[in-house]
Amino acid sequence: MPINRLASFSQRMAALTLTLIACMLILNAALWVFPTLGSNDGLGLGFSLSGVMLTQLAVKIEVLAWWQILGAIVISSVPLIALASGLNHLRRLFQGYARSEYFSNNAAVHLGKVGRGVILWVVSSFLCTPILSILVTLHAPPGQRLLTISFTPADFIALFLAGCIAVIARILAQASEVSSENQTFV
Repeated sequence: MPINRLASFSQRMAALTLTLIACMLILNAALWVFPTLGSNDGLGLGFSLSGVMLTQLAVKIEVLAWWQILGAIVISSVPLIALASGLNHLRRLFQGYARSEYFSNNAAVHLGKVGRGVILWVVSSFLCTPILSILVTLHAPPGQRLLTISFTPADFIALFLAGCIAVIARILAQASEVSSENQTFV
């Protein structure tokens, strides 16, 4: 791929990543504010923790107090903010690639933070799921309250991929050092 096509593609990927970040945070909040988006009768949308609570556990938002809905938005956004941080570093990595910064130390740092963002996303999802399930079933009658704990094979794969990204980031950092040493000898 020619350099200017690669730079243009990297710029488009950076813009697409920013759009993804905004859409996932907005969709998460919208699912709690507009319950028909997540209901099986409506669009059946589900996203991250909101999807688990609204579609799989069939939590009825209509019976929740306003402070429970606000708390649910905040708690379900915590893992997404961790993921958004990692995706923002991916966006910055693409911006660096658009400037032809392929073997820079910054590229390695951003790639490493992408991996850490994914790890934080999985860990915070695991920690926030029980808190969120308690919050949304707090006023449910006895026998209908839930304490949900979830760790799926998809979470394991996300952790594995994040670990791979972290290792590749370290390799890229080493390649950046070798490249800068070679530049000083030339």
